[in-house]
Amino acid sequence: MEWEGGDSSLFFRGLQNRSQEKVKLRKRKSALYLSDQEASARRRCDVLGENIYLVLFTIALRIFNCFLVQTSFVPDEYWQSLEVAHHMVFQYPLFCFTMINLILNFNNYGYLTWEWTERLRGYTYPLIFASIYKILYLLGKDSVQLLIWVPRLAQALLSAIADVRLYSFMKQLGNQETAKWVFFCQLCSWFTWYCCTRTLTNTMETVITIIALFYYPLEGSKSMSSVKYSSLVALAFIIRPTAVIPWVPLLFRHFWQEHKKLNLLRHLLLVGFVTLGLSLIIDRIFFGQWTLVQYNFLKFNVLQNLGTFYGSHPWHWYFTQGFPVVVGTHLPFFIHGCFLAPKKYRILWVTVLWTVLVYSMLSHKEFRFIYPVLPFCMVFCGYSLNHLKIWKKPVASFLFLSNMLLALYTGLVHQRGTLDVMSHIQELCNSNLNKSSTSVFVMMPCHSTPYYSHVHCPLPMRFLQCPPDLTGKSHYLDEADRFYLNPLNWLYQEFSSDSSLPTHLIFFSVLEEEISAFLVSHNYEKTAVIFHTHLPESRIGSHIYIYEQTLKGKISR
Repeated sequence: MEWEGGDSSLFFRGLQNRSQEKVKLRKRKSALYLSDQEASARRRCDVLGENIYLVLFTIALRIFNCFLVQTSFVPDEYWQSLEVAHHMVFQYPLFCFTMINLILNFNNYGYLTWEWTERLRGYTYPLIFASIYKILYLLGKDSVQLLIWVPRLAQALLSAIADVRLYSFMKQLGNQETAKWVFFCQLCSWFTWYCCTRTLTNTMETVITIIALFYYPLEGSKSMSSVKYSSLVALAFIIRPTAVIPWVPLLFRHFWQEHKKLNLLRHLLLVGFVTLGLSLIIDRIFFGQWTLVQYNFLKFNVLQNLGTFYGSHPWHWYFTQGFPVVVGTHLPFFIHGCFLAPKKYRILWVTVLWTVLVYSMLSHKEFRFIYPVLPFCMVFCGYSLNHLKIWKKPVASFLFLSNMLLALYTGLVHQRGTLDVMSHIQELCNSNLNKSSTSVFVMMPCHSTPYYSHVHCPLPMRFLQCPPDLTGKSHYLDEADRFYLNPLNWLYQEFSSDSSLPTHLIFFSVLEEEISAFLVSHNYEKTAVIFHTHLPESRIGSHIYIYEQTLKGKISR
């Protein structure tokens, strides 16, 4: 008993000594345990609901992305945006001071393609860049380099915001690790890198689609807002009417699951009417008459299917070529992720499948048409990577390297000549005081190069035109087709008088041998050779040549 008592007294003395020591509590980092001051400080460090460093990194990356894309993709990135904006803002001569001309500038120089004379396009999207151009003009900073790069930097900023919104969307629905891998896949996607800083309506459509998805009422979302997402969808529809295609299954799902269906329908109709009304007013101002361009666009491209004039592909093209190319090396991980992702994400891959199927029914197909659903694919790629164990880092390295190599090649090398040639044309403006004596004729497939938005001076220029036949004529050939049937004969007939000859001719290398007789007989000499592509085809050569008429030829005129 004595031993037991001594042992128990030792035990109690040990407890007493421990009670006198300071007890260290583990600090919790959860926001639930933050003081009001700490929470408000954290909120002040957030931008777009995310850490400011994440947002700044994304913006910096997309700006870097912008400057590493120096190639051309499709004509619409200039002719349906920047050229229209330049035509809206700048006029020649620039000393007309009436208020209406200050705003609308009726005495413009520039060129609008046939889509604008037929009122198939709306002014809402070009108005963004026209506003930028007008501000630069009023500040006296409308140099050609700023006119080229500021709109693209603005588009890069919008794309960065969309990237952050995609990350926030995934963080709300899943977990932070999955969100990080989705974010990684989005940032290293070669096609996103290639397109997201271009002034294409498809790029803006993709940006708006991602931001609208952030507000879409999906299970687990904390940012759902029917007003915000439906307004964004309506805006995307106004900019590009086919933007509604990916949203058909999403809107149907929302309507099916909504208990107050009548209220939702009323709300959607109200948003649609307001947005469409705004579009009508904008187009009424610039067209000079009431025009529903969305109907004209759908009638031409969908109902009449006249887009086939610019090429057609078999129905399976998106499945066998288009989609695999756009998704790139992410494709196996997209398929893997579709099997792994929770049931609530089923609507996203249904949207991808629906969009590809609908576009497959149209004869005219392009890679960029399915760009808006590429971020949806990155959601499943992120799920796939997050579930990999020992292969996670090797797969991430493979995706990064394979996508960046392709992104850098397509952004810096492939099809860069049609942009590089514009710097040579700019020099003609700078070196010639009398610009009316200098003229340029671009003998390439129509709309191969940008136009006055990349020259910014009233230099007489001409290119081969290719409007489609809207009258139903059989065996219709546009100017470009007639030229390429027999380029030499066409040139002799078109320029039968020496006085009408342009001082500079620009064409692809594949044409040189065929028109050499005309060049020699009219005293043209090669002054520049510009690389364009390693993959020449048909009418597109590996290099671009600039020929200038010599002094002897000019005197004979």
